[in-house]
Amino acid sequence: MASYHTPYPEPRLLADIGATYARFCLEQVSGRFDYVTVLPCADYAGFIAVMQAYLDSLPGTTRPRHAAVAIANPIEGDWVRMTNRDWAFSIEEAQRALGLATLLVVNNFTALAMSLPKVGAEGREQVGGGEPQANGVIGLLGPGTGLGVSGLVPTGDRWTTLATEGGHVSFSPADERELKVLSYAWRKMPHVSAERLVSGPGLEIIYQALTEGEAGVTGELGTADIVQRAIQKLCPWCMQAVDCFCNMLGTMASNLALTLGATGGIYIGGGIVPRLGGTFLGSGFRERFEAKGRFSGYVARIPTYVLTAENSVFHGVSSLLADHVPAHEGGNPLMERVRQARNTLSPAERRVADFVLENPRTVLNDAIAVIAQMAEVSQPTVIRFCRSLGFQGLADFKLKLASGLTGHIPVQRTQVRRQDATPDLCAKVLDNTISAIVQFRESLNVDAVDRAIGVLRDAKRVEFYAMGNSSVVAIDAQHKLFRFRIPSVAHTDASMQTLSAELLGPQDVAVFISSSGQPPELVRAAGIAQERGAAVICITSSKSPLARKASICIPVDHGEDSSTFISMISRILHLLVVDMVSVGVAVRREPGASMPRLGTGGAAEAGGRAAPGVLISHVE
Repeated sequence: MASYHTPYPEPRLLADIGATYARFCLEQVSGRFDYVTVLPCADYAGFIAVMQAYLDSLPGTTRPRHAAVAIANPIEGDWVRMTNRDWAFSIEEAQRALGLATLLVVNNFTALAMSLPKVGAEGREQVGGGEPQANGVIGLLGPGTGLGVSGLVPTGDRWTTLATEGGHVSFSPADERELKVLSYAWRKMPHVSAERLVSGPGLEIIYQALTEGEAGVTGELGTADIVQRAIQKLCPWCMQAVDCFCNMLGTMASNLALTLGATGGIYIGGGIVPRLGGTFLGSGFRERFEAKGRFSGYVARIPTYVLTAENSVFHGVSSLLADHVPAHEGGNPLMERVRQARNTLSPAERRVADFVLENPRTVLNDAIAVIAQMAEVSQPTVIRFCRSLGFQGLADFKLKLASGLTGHIPVQRTQVRRQDATPDLCAKVLDNTISAIVQFRESLNVDAVDRAIGVLRDAKRVEFYAMGNSSVVAIDAQHKLFRFRIPSVAHTDASMQTLSAELLGPQDVAVFISSSGQPPELVRAAGIAQERGAAVICITSSKSPLARKASICIPVDHGEDSSTFISMISRILHLLVVDMVSVGVAVRREPGASMPRLGTGGAAEAGGRAAPGVLISHVE
């Protein structure tokens, strides 16, 4: 990214839009924020209107072409619907309406997290003890209108943020007072998340819960009044409410520290805590933070800070925009890597590089066939381009590219929603699948795959057992092994599985495929197959009842909401396991055994008669 105090070729618009206020500035020199303006959101009809109002206030010679906006909302695709304000907009349409060449929209806590490496001792106040570890993960919490949660992970020579919605985890009380507050909140809402209580509106609920039924208590108070009366010690109930709030925040902060392993420290931002000043420093926050039983010593070594720096979010969106739109001396590290490697690539790979450099955002969602077509190369050339840059393939390249362009690593599966437009729907399905495959590659039990290949290679007969959505995987596996001249059959009828398992013997192999590993029919059949002496291979969840029946378990631990959707991604991962095992059997069969030709082209003999119609690609 650009060095601080380096002039940009043209000014850049930075914005921090919350539920109540929208803050704007113009960055003409990196790290310097001019024309800082705060506009009340309630005065404007929507996102485009408030953005346009700020642009109209600028001198005519300072019209920006590039903008980065931090917004108090998760960003999933092109359509943004704010949680705490009735605004909704399309990023692409807003970019056109505002006449911007670039409009980068990120979660406000993604932006705030990106600012943390620039925060020195003068921009923070430590609460309690602890020392940060060099290159340790950093956690971030921010109670305001909501509860923002993020993290910062060191990745090589840069930092990458975690895009989370951790504020919506279920609230857990730690003492009788908090249990009373939770019981009160339960009467008003079916699910009480941490954000419902550890936030500005949550402080009001805490006050109401603690004062319910008490005589001589002032009626409902707003957050600002509660804070002010607590600071001035004018109201014991307000003081109790703030103390309870600080304790709850301490619990939430220590939970985050343990979840992330945040040895680099936990930072507290948002609009409430900095206003508490000495009241927060004297609260039970740090004591509660360290109250973690057996892990109290661990969290006691982690420092906690209150962010006091001004314009922190501006620093964060500035960093993200500098990565997204490089200045003349540098920019996104991955894009620079492509530029520097361009002259060392083959002419065909160079065309792929040019397409990536000109269309970085498009590449994220394009299939390999589209990239190849647009670059006028073959699909294998796209893969060779990625490998020439040191990546394992296109999926690996896309994940690194996405991290550089958006500044975060998504830590949760993106849910497909009914209101999603078709482009967003397609992007979510592809992104979820790509991410799951990459994660599966990292966790794959290669030893189990290797043992499964050996067992299947020597099998006299193989039977596949599956039910429901997994049935197509079993049938696919049967077809592959049958073409290797290995007697195989797929059983997808629950009424036949027990009978078939009873006919197995010591030289047979039974392969069970199930996303959950829970169906009792499969578990029963696996137990019978094992009793008959057959080898039992299970492709399923590692902690499931079915896995416990396995001679060899190839774990596929990908959770999906099967109550809403069928297990789509798990099915893809199971098919990939079948492909791995099938290719392994093909390349390791004894010379003279019937097997398919390796590579591309028609079937041919490989030391014996070929299995007709069998092609195994991607083997070199």
